[in-house]
Amino acid sequence: MTVHRLTGTTHRETHCFVCSPTNESGLRIPFDYDDVAKVVHARFSFGENQSGAPTFVHGGIALAVLNEAMAWAVVSETGDFAVAASMTTDFRRPLRIGSGYSVRGTVLSRDAGQVRAEATIADDSARACTHAEAWFRVLSAATAQRLKARVARP
Repeated sequence: MTVHRLTGTTHRETHCFVCSPTNESGLRIPFDYDDVAKVVHARFSFGENQSGAPTFVHGGIALAVLNEAMAWAVVSETGDFAVAASMTTDFRRPLRIGSGYSVRGTVLSRDAGQVRAEATIADDSARACTHAEAWFRVLSAATAQRLKARVARP
């Protein structure tokens, strides 16, 4: 197994809410990619400022983490930049503030201009809490180049 930390210019320069270590109001979740298992994964917990109802994590925050895991899986597996076009989510168990979680994201299939991916947030007992599947629309080469140039600016 070869695991790579997903770091670099892109997420640092864009101040991504989920993964950027420089976004002070973000989640700052570091993601890794296992190129043998072809899976993106991360371990994290949620703080008080991510709550919805008392002691529960806001559902939108969970969706952001799932989307990020799938997006990193698409980029890591295909080399393409893509954006979520649609997502279906099952909230199976509540996510609690202060508890430990892991997320795993992987590519399921690839079609002309689209990539299907899935991600699951599990608790420390490996019970699936939240699961999502999504279609990502692959950006054109020209659009991807413009974005790369934009984040590479000093």
